[in-house]
Amino acid sequence: MSADPRTELIRFENVTKRFGDNTVLDDLCFSVEPGRHVTLIGPSGSGKTTILRLLMTLEKPDAGTIEVDGGRLFPADERQRREVRKKIGMVFQQFNLFPNMSVLRNVTEAPVRVLGLGKDEAEQRGRELLDLVGLADKCDAGPSQLSGGQQQRVAIARALAMRPRVLLLDEVTSALDPELVAGVLDLLRDIARSTDITMLCVTHEMSFARDISDEVFMFDSGKVIESGPPAKIFTDPENERTRDFLGAVL
Repeated sequence: MSADPRTELIRFENVTKRFGDNTVLDDLCFSVEPGRHVTLIGPSGSGKTTILRLLMTLEKPDAGTIEVDGGRLFPADERQRREVRKKIGMVFQQFNLFPNMSVLRNVTEAPVRVLGLGKDEAEQRGRELLDLVGLADKCDAGPSQLSGGQQQRVAIARALAMRPRVLLLDEVTSALDPELVAGVLDLLRDIARSTDITMLCVTHEMSFARDISDEVFMFDSGKVIESGPPAKIFTDPENERTRDFLGAVL
């Protein structure tokens, strides 16, 4: 998992995170190179979502350093953290759309407020992204007028509107009805294939992980216990814990 530091986009070095007496991440070290699509798999409670929350600065580590694109998230002051955070977009399990805003404004609000884009430029970009996710005709609709799958597509467009270097995906289909899952996963596959955005994905959809990943990290008890290309991890894992986990979910 070590990489030439000149080519690392994300770097966790000796990161520990505790919640009370529970150590969720235990002296964690890993790195991700630019443009790579990395999927984190493992049992619930193994620390996968905590990694994404640390990158979003929704949590702070108890020890260690986290860097993104040469800038430090932790330890760092708030100004440094905000600058690095601009390079990261996240799509959550829940859609978290602003209920009082139109679909288009949900997509344009952060680029205007955070990136300082002009309203016209932001709206043009927002309309292009809503077209990309198949919702060009929903710009003026409210979130409550959309299905769950459509709301998640808006959330994906909103994350992309920030022009992130890194896109974080946290179980993005877990809140969807089963018949809506395939459409959202197909959209993410298209984004993975057609852009150079670095993706860090937490999912229990193993076929999706196999399709989009350049590398898969298997987590257990706050550590990466095995990593490699999906063909290796899913067909010939070396670690017994990986074999047991995949045997239970595949």
